[in-house]
Amino acid sequence: MKLIIINGPNLNLLGKREPELYGSQTFEDFFIQLQFQFREVQLEYFQSNIEGELITKLQEVGFSYDGIILNAAAYTHTSVGIGDAVKAIDTPVVEVHISNVSAREPFRHESHISAGAHGVIFGFGLKGYELAVRSFL
Repeated sequence: MKLIIINGPNLNLLGKREPELYGSQTFEDFFIQLQFQFREVQLEYFQSNIEGELITKLQEVGFSYDGIILNAAAYTHTSVGIGDAVKAIDTPVVEVHISNVSAREPFRHESHISAGAHGVIFGFGLKGYELAVRSFL
């Protein structure tokens, strides 16, 4: 099984940015643990702070991978383009958010991705990525 995690803006700062909200572990360290935990899965990782790069990556992998785990971060609430890309591809997408977006600012309650996603996981910290991998197995 071939899965990719695609992370959006500012998630490259995990471990440094607002640790009370996002934790103190870097995503790179977490990803190594995730790869070890799911050795039977070919697991890849991509991160960009640039909306167009996220769309390009979705289009690149969206017809050949078994699943996409997408945390578009702040673009979740603003990017019609990313939402349209998710709807345009064949590969199922699980939307993940580290924090409980429903308990945050009202503008974070709307997702342009959820309507095209296979499922949505939020509020479980980095464990949400593990749950997303399990959803594909």
